[in-house]
Amino acid sequence: MFRNALALALLSAAALSPELAHAGHAAAQPAPTVVLVHGAFADASSWSKVVPVLESWGTKVVTVQLPLTSLADDAEATRRAIAAAPGKVVLVGHSWGGTVITEAGDDDKVSSLVYVAAFAPDVGEATGQQGKAYPTPPGLAGLQERNGLLSLSQDAARTDFAQDLSATGARRVFDTQLPIRASAFDEPLQHAAWKAKPSWYVVTRQDRMIAPQLQTATARRIDAQIVSLATSHVPMLSRPNDVAYTILEAAGIKHKDPEPHEGG
Repeated sequence: MFRNALALALLSAAALSPELAHAGHAAAQPAPTVVLVHGAFADASSWSKVVPVLESWGTKVVTVQLPLTSLADDAEATRRAIAAAPGKVVLVGHSWGGTVITEAGDDDKVSSLVYVAAFAPDVGEATGQQGKAYPTPPGLAGLQERNGLLSLSQDAARTDFAQDLSATGARRVFDTQLPIRASAFDEPLQHAAWKAKPSWYVVTRQDRMIAPQLQTATARRIDAQIVSLATSHVPMLSRPNDVAYTILEAAGIKHKDPEPHEGG
């Protein structure tokens, strides 16, 4: 009898308090799926150190393998991953992947965006236009072009792309890279997802591929929450915990940072 009366009282309270009912519904919502989009001169394995950290928090993770043939092709590959992902999606892009998630992230399933040392052009703007007002990063001198495809030289991978990794780690970056069609950087965007989605941005202060000044200006333009790290262009390999915890923050998953985020 007492249990029946208590149940009726709780049901009545929920009916009288929409806020309470909504809170209970929200608590039951599953965590979003994290969709990781790699950059140029890389493949999906560039997220290999971030994935297990995210999964240790019970987060479902999908890594997208881009063809790197055009912005349209890369955006379509990302849209397919978003469509197949269960529930809401936190969309993460590194470097060129930032352009891709900007184009593909206007999907209703995408709840937030995370940019990692990444481009984030506006509608009508091409990736190659973003850095024209900033110092030319030294790593661009290490790009090689063949048959319209751009790739990193081994020296550039070691000294400019992943200079804070071990020699073995930098060699792995070079060995696993995929070339990107140079014309992709000239394709203007049709969508700018950051205009309607909450965004986070990991600025890499020792970056020799995308000028840190450009990264900071981009993060401010898109009104992103900024995490600043003293790393190379590949913080997901040199500081995977910090990158993973930024993604968890964007996913609304409470966590305890392994170390304080660096300011500046």
